[in-house]
Amino acid sequence: MTIGRTSGLALAGLAALGWGGGAWAQTAITPDAFLDAAAGNTLTFYEIRTGALVGTEQFLSRTVSVWKEEGEGCVYGQITTPNGQVCFLYDNDPDGVPVCWWPFKHQGRLMVRLATFFDGEIQEVRSISDRDLNCPGTPIS
Repeated sequence: MTIGRTSGLALAGLAALGWGGGAWAQTAITPDAFLDAAAGNTLTFYEIRTGALVGTEQFLSRTVSVWKEEGEGCVYGQITTPNGQVCFLYDNDPDGVPVCWWPFKHQGRLMVRLATFFDGEIQEVRSISDRDLNCPGTPIS
């Protein structure tokens, strides 16, 4: 996610969702800035269109996280930051392809957009806390 292209892709995705124009101005942020806020914390993610809780992710470090959806078990993931994206490769991913996001801010709110040309889902971080997800087998590194 290079900054120039990221903004254009994310804005194109927003326009496709009917959120175009100046009303949805956004600021791309770097993966490092996103991980500065996330590392050592637990973030809750909500789908922007429906407002539904997507899940909660505890960032154990800048390279390891644990994801938990409501009513589901914990899934550990490795975090990488290629091409300006924040990518997660989860232990239960059958195809071995990471899920990548472009982080950005909109009206002071932290958000992420799925890094794809198709259905660029947008999620909002509604809380950042030091809450532990209490998942078994937490990796040490």
